[in-house]
Amino acid sequence: MILIIAEKPSLARTIAGAISQTTVKRNGYIEAGSCLVTWAFGHLFALADIEYYQGIDTSVSKPRWTMEKLPCFPKSFHYELRKGKDDAIERQFAVIRSLCQRPDVDTIVNAGDSDREGEIIVRLCIQHSFEGNIFRDGSKRLCRLWLPDQTPETIREALSAPREEKEFDNLAREGFARTFIDWLYGVNLTRFATLKSGRLLRVGRVIVPIVKAIYDRDMAIRNFVPEKYYAIASKEKTKGEVVELTSKLKFDKNSLADAEKVCAAYNAMGAVVADVKKKREKLSPGKLYSLTKLQNHLGKKYKMSMQQSLELVQGLYEKGFVTYPRTNSEYLATAEKDKVKGVLNAVAGVGYPVKFKDGKNIFDDSKIESHSALTPTTKIPDKTKLTPDEAKVYGAILRRFVAVFCAEECVADKTEIRIHVGNPENGNPPENGEAFVLKGTVIREPGWTKYDDYSGRDKVLPPLTKGDVVNIDFKPVEKETSPPKHYTIETLNNYLKNPFREELAKKPEEGEEEGSDEEDYRAIFEGLELGTEATRTQIIDNARESGYIQLKKDVYTILPEGEFLVESLSRMKIGMDKYKTAELGRALKRVYRGEITVADSTRVAENEIAAVFAQAGSAGDDGFVGDRAGACPLCGGEVVRTKFGYGCSKWRDGCKFSVNGRILGVTIPLSAVRQLLTDGHTDVIDGFVSKKGSRFSARLKLAEGRAVFDFDGAPRVQFDPGIAPSAPPPGDEGGQLRPGVPVDDTF
Repeated sequence: MILIIAEKPSLARTIAGAISQTTVKRNGYIEAGSCLVTWAFGHLFALADIEYYQGIDTSVSKPRWTMEKLPCFPKSFHYELRKGKDDAIERQFAVIRSLCQRPDVDTIVNAGDSDREGEIIVRLCIQHSFEGNIFRDGSKRLCRLWLPDQTPETIREALSAPREEKEFDNLAREGFARTFIDWLYGVNLTRFATLKSGRLLRVGRVIVPIVKAIYDRDMAIRNFVPEKYYAIASKEKTKGEVVELTSKLKFDKNSLADAEKVCAAYNAMGAVVADVKKKREKLSPGKLYSLTKLQNHLGKKYKMSMQQSLELVQGLYEKGFVTYPRTNSEYLATAEKDKVKGVLNAVAGVGYPVKFKDGKNIFDDSKIESHSALTPTTKIPDKTKLTPDEAKVYGAILRRFVAVFCAEECVADKTEIRIHVGNPENGNPPENGEAFVLKGTVIREPGWTKYDDYSGRDKVLPPLTKGDVVNIDFKPVEKETSPPKHYTIETLNNYLKNPFREELAKKPEEGEEEGSDEEDYRAIFEGLELGTEATRTQIIDNARESGYIQLKKDVYTILPEGEFLVESLSRMKIGMDKYKTAELGRALKRVYRGEITVADSTRVAENEIAAVFAQAGSAGDDGFVGDRAGACPLCGGEVVRTKFGYGCSKWRDGCKFSVNGRILGVTIPLSAVRQLLTDGHTDVIDGFVSKKGSRFSARLKLAEGRAVFDFDGAPRVQFDPGIAPSAPPPGDEGGQLRPGVPVDDTF
């Protein structure tokens, strides 16, 4: 008897239906011919929390977070059944366990989704069914059902020759390593950061660099100061058409005279058409879609969020209409050529002009890690039975597939006109002039552009021939530098897929074409991407739900909570940037390739986390919420660290002493406040920035029971550093610290 364990009930029903037209529904499983098909509800098991390793019973009450026994580095990780609103998870696992242990079951098939997550979801169910690892037991055969799509034909074909589960051991090891590392970072650093800040800060291996990327871009926009400059351009008619020539030269706002001088020189030199090239050529369509590129398209065209587009394409996959969606490749495997021919026959049957095409731009095994590009399957849906959003997603996948295999070629006339002002071939401009190139493309035969979006623009060029004199009148044009643009769904996705694109930019290697995607695929396979196709969407959605970022239409921006997260982690010296995340990504890929063990990869994370904890309490550290700073100079009570700075614990008795935790851009460390309360002053603190942008250094000193600036003991001005936002003092979420009153802050 064969037992098949699917990741979800929907897949179990699909598999059972593909096996037999006559099925029998039992309690928690389906009988289909000689097979038993059961299911999980996604993750049935989750890693135990820190309290498990500390021997704390969490069933009695929820324990308070403390720094005791942190960081936590388990010698071995323990999984527990997830807790749900009812006992459905426990009941379903009991079904899986009883079926695994049935004597007549000699083969168990892992039918988790065809990725790392799906691999370990079902493995955990099997392992816990036998209270150990039966992969070495040998009493039952273990197989893997690896489904590129969920059509009945594919399922039956895969079941006719199931692959051995041991083929996927390294994939499972990478999946476990990824889970363990994410636990180590998330649990240890979330508690550390939350206890230090007094506010829940979700720290994760991927979520933080994503939020930081958006933060950095928004800060660059916010702090951008536009600068005026001059360009020089000519817009004169020649043969009845305006010929627009814009120089590559730029002049700063104080160099108008220089710009005018170059304009005069160019106008005196005159302009002539040096060369005209016309070429009729075939335009190639875009590549097939990876999940990222599909989400980019849907976000840009329909303002569809990543979460929405993923849910829709996942639903289409589960209905058998498209191939596995969580793919990072835009290419097909060479072994799939016959399968593609079958899909082409199905697509041609509904009226599309397609034919089989071969070539490295479509079939390339070297650019496929686990799954090929997204394509339709032989199961073509009835358009009238799709929702409008499903139709948009399916239509995009279908149209791109049709474009790639379109029987009708797209033919265009490409024209390039080279205009010389002066004789630029003798030297660099402006001394000898400048060369200008005008390009235009005119579609003659639309071909695949009738079915898929075409980003090109027809540009009508003037009817010039070689030797023609071009009328020019160059003039300075005042312009202004532009700030960076906010991240969109497309640009953020592209950044996350290869956050080192600019650093790694180089000339193509031998055999690579200009504009090649070789570098992107090298980055993916090396583990440099932030998140994966399977996880990235959910992590970005978690950042939105946590209030760190927002998405309006297709534009991401940082929110105050996100700013607080990034700035707080920076002060705590938690360097969760793209470089640290990429280092861990490389380690995970090495696990997948069998170069290092799971323990080797988790050790990288443990060393990073240990370094964060080791620096706590060092000079410049601002302490943990609740840490004692010293005696209150007003009432003698204890001054303690709060969420927003430092305040007297006797505030309920009327004491209003406080010191803000951040003053004019400088975080005030616990050591400085302790010195202030002990000696009456601090050492000189650098880096204060006045409201007018001036940087200065000063001590803080106590004066009449409050902290003020002291400039070498003789203050020129006074500014009360106790000024604080409306915020509760320690132990009370409803109270309010005394706002300080500035005397003069016009440094």
